[in-house]
Amino acid sequence: MKKIFLYILTGSLCFSACKKDDDAATYVEPSDIAVQNAYDDQSIDKFLDANYLDTQGNIKAFSATDTADDHQTKLSAMIPAPVKLPSGVVYIVRNGAQPSPGKTIGATDITRTMMRAKTYLAANTDGNVAFISGSDMTPYNTIDGSGSPVIDPKFYYIDPLTDPLITKATTDAAKQPSYYVIEGYNEALQKFKAFDQVDGSPYNLQGVIIVPSRAAFARDAHYNYSGYSFRNRTFVFNFQVFKTTAR
Repeated sequence: MKKIFLYILTGSLCFSACKKDDDAATYVEPSDIAVQNAYDDQSIDKFLDANYLDTQGNIKAFSATDTADDHQTKLSAMIPAPVKLPSGVVYIVRNGAQPSPGKTIGATDITRTMMRAKTYLAANTDGNVAFISGSDMTPYNTIDGSGSPVIDPKFYYIDPLTDPLITKATTDAAKQPSYYVIEGYNEALQKFKAFDQVDGSPYNLQGVIIVPSRAAFARDAHYNYSGYSFRNRTFVFNFQVFKTTAR
């Protein structure tokens, strides 16, 4: 019964980037951005019910046919519980996977982070509100890709005075840090602490950050990170901060 309930909830939730093109093509943008915001929130709630963390902290979807994951705890029921910030960002601190004592992450620190980064479109399909597509945020899925931490991604921090992306920008939008930075990610990452771990160490993911579109780029112009538009997209980061250094 648990599996049937979960799949009714998730509807057309998609975890494969290969469906991105088909699903995105059928997406109809609500004229009222408040409606999109509501879709994001409802879809995030369903995502939290439909997924769990495995022994390395990877996000996994419950299976409809395999009973092996019946004992797993859905993200929404984890202890400590997911935290929702006023911005709409949700973050999950994975119990037993945090550095001790760890290092406070500053807003301008250089970070080295192992992660999976995905984006989703939330939509209403025949009365069912859910994520209709899931796409990799290439090349930031370092767990499945290079196997090395991503260093200082621009969506976390960009120096407006020295970074050539800004100083040599030719449009007004591209001259602004907000064109690059996912504010909700920056906000939530500072709720965690960094390890002091060398590149190549085995990963043990410490948490999840989910950024609704309104705390990311919403409908604003933005940097081309992955070759497709982030307009109206929610971001899901599954990560471990290996190390930080002062800038």
